[in-house]
Amino acid sequence: MPSALFTPIQLRDLTLANRIVVSPLCQFSAVDGNATPWHVQNAGSYAISGAGLVILEATAVNAQGRITLPCLGLYSDDNEAALTALVQGARVFSKTPIGIQLSHAGRKASTRPTWELAKGHNLKPEEGAWPLVAPSAEPFAEGWPVPKELDAQGLSEILDDFVAATRRAERCGFDMIEVHTAHGYLLHQFLSPLSNHRADRYGGTMEKRMQFPLEVIAAMRAAWPKGKPMGVRVTGRDFNDGGLELDDAVMFTAALKEIGIDYVTPSAGNVAPGMKLPRIEPGYMVPFAEYIGSRTGMPTMAVGLIVEPHQANEIIASGKADMVAIGRAFMDNPRWGWHAAAALGDEPRIPPPHNRVNPKVWPAFEMLHGKSGRLAEGMGHMTRE
Repeated sequence: MPSALFTPIQLRDLTLANRIVVSPLCQFSAVDGNATPWHVQNAGSYAISGAGLVILEATAVNAQGRITLPCLGLYSDDNEAALTALVQGARVFSKTPIGIQLSHAGRKASTRPTWELAKGHNLKPEEGAWPLVAPSAEPFAEGWPVPKELDAQGLSEILDDFVAATRRAERCGFDMIEVHTAHGYLLHQFLSPLSNHRADRYGGTMEKRMQFPLEVIAAMRAAWPKGKPMGVRVTGRDFNDGGLELDDAVMFTAALKEIGIDYVTPSAGNVAPGMKLPRIEPGYMVPFAEYIGSRTGMPTMAVGLIVEPHQANEIIASGKADMVAIGRAFMDNPRWGWHAAAALGDEPRIPPPHNRVNPKVWPAFEMLHGKSGRLAEGMGHMTRE
């Protein structure tokens, strides 16, 4: 019998071979929103990693919604062509499903890549900075640009941009979509009382604050093929006094379930400065997934310093979550899925060109990775990844 981590899961018509997901990881390497050779090799590497699903990084639905100038986008024909080539190329050597996370950065747009933050967070006009939009005309922090409060026309245009990007994602050949409503970006800004101080029907109570995100996501779901899953990255807690809490996430998740969303990924924080972070330890956000899932019946994908195979397996086996999204551990080790399978006694999904590193036949495997959970005799069948 396979370990819990390596059992399949069905999301609408899509079957994931296991519960391991490569989390969206911003690369800050696009040109005019277009995927580059870096994205091709990066996604291709994860597609043969042994994961059950790969989700591409936060991808802007319009140019104004990019976090940074070199962020990925899906708002132009060139963007669509580049991502179509990426997906089609990966299909040649991998059957691993590939998804995309669609997003708009709102008042946290027009910033620098992580490795340039010593120069300051925000771009200067001479560096290509652009105007920001948000639910309310309030900057993210002192010294940040003041965004324009979105009016009815602006809201309508952003909804249309999310729907247009959804249709482009279908033409690209993506298997699923995750909508970003966390990490302080635009849809999270509508949800949080720390960033949404509107006086219209989109501000005030939690029911009103979640109205615009729900309208956007419902329109996306209607535009996306019925057989393909759509998930949402939600916020479990803002980690700020007066911010979103877990019961708000439960309310939002229940509403998402009603409009046909297939899973949620509870993350946290980053909507406002002054966060009061908990102790950062392995699995520190996994209880969010367990809490939300148990109260809504919605399948969940856990995040939060999940780095070790037995840890990931316990999360699934104990019912704390249905999937695990792993980020920097895959950056560190793009073969994490192979090694996890060996550690848990499952059959690694190694592509035939790399079959010589299978622990069954490579004596040095144990020297590098420790003894596998179960080493069968002989080569066995090498599945096509």
